[in-house]
Amino acid sequence: MKRREFIKLAATTGVAAVTGLNLNFAQERSLKVGVYGGYFKDSFDANIFPKFTEDTGIKVESVAEPTGEAWIVQLETAAKAGQAPADVSMIAQGSMLRGMNSGLWAALDESKLSNLEFVREQLQNKDAEGKLIGVGAVSWYITLVSNTDVFPEAPTSWDELWKDHKNQLGLLALSSNSYLLEITAKTFFEGNATLDTEEGLNAVFAKLAEVKNNVQLWYRDEGQFQQALQAGEIPMGQYYHDVTGLAAADGFPVRSTFPKEGGVLDSGSWAVSRAVKKLDEAHEYINWFSQPSIQDLVARSVGTAPTVKREFLTLSEDEFAAVSSDIEPIIPHYALHLNRGDEISQRWSEEITG
Repeated sequence: MKRREFIKLAATTGVAAVTGLNLNFAQERSLKVGVYGGYFKDSFDANIFPKFTEDTGIKVESVAEPTGEAWIVQLETAAKAGQAPADVSMIAQGSMLRGMNSGLWAALDESKLSNLEFVREQLQNKDAEGKLIGVGAVSWYITLVSNTDVFPEAPTSWDELWKDHKNQLGLLALSSNSYLLEITAKTFFEGNATLDTEEGLNAVFAKLAEVKNNVQLWYRDEGQFQQALQAGEIPMGQYYHDVTGLAAADGFPVRSTFPKEGGVLDSGSWAVSRAVKKLDEAHEYINWFSQPSIQDLVARSVGTAPTVKREFLTLSEDEFAAVSSDIEPIIPHYALHLNRGDEISQRWSEEITG
């Protein structure tokens, strides 16, 4: 067949019909995945995405997400234009709620997520209609940390923050990242349900205010507190379990303790914008990532807590303890910080850190 005739026929009947070939086999499958930048993205690029491509044949282009609300704003703006900066994004829980309220997320097809049964239920995000819109990607803990030279005995409860430790504590500076309201509610009241009433919220604020004289540093710079903790200058406070463990492994006199009330478990979920076209690949990626064996790999290579149930993992006791705990965690009251964020922040600055 002459070239010109081939082109003309292909235009009217389709190249595949002319050649007898299924061109889908010739098209390379790919996916853009948004993850937090820096060391986190480097770890995914080196250890996670190549494994996914090896297992599925789908190539991954990783996209570094900006911190805070900037990424959700980009996704919402792009979705209005029918575009998506990434096909799958790792989204913090507050942003998951914001995106749900704006109708940003595409509903996920649970029939295509056979590994969903392994994922902890609290890490399966659902909208008001009960449709699945997010699946747990990674988790991390905020725990009670202390300098072992200053405190030879490990504390056992978050109530240690309220004891005789004047000017000895370092606590995260914001209500929306310290989750001290939730810690106080779990330690002295009925948990997050207490924060749902005005009377309960007022009681929690009053109790938390009792900690102020013990606080030497309300920190935003994590490195500043870590150095002070390691040196014993600020010998107790709240910090990230995995980072504290790494410091201890490097020989610093620090420990991370999961109090009896539980560590604070924060997490990011995989979510898909309504503008995403590659829904099949997105489902395949989320389902692949939810395998216990992949969660083992993520825990070992990235250092985050698994999002699947403990009994399905092959992590040794030491490996699991390095990133997680079997104690029931404190889950942040994300809706409170989203729906009443300005009010809570104002009270926080006036009554707690002021």
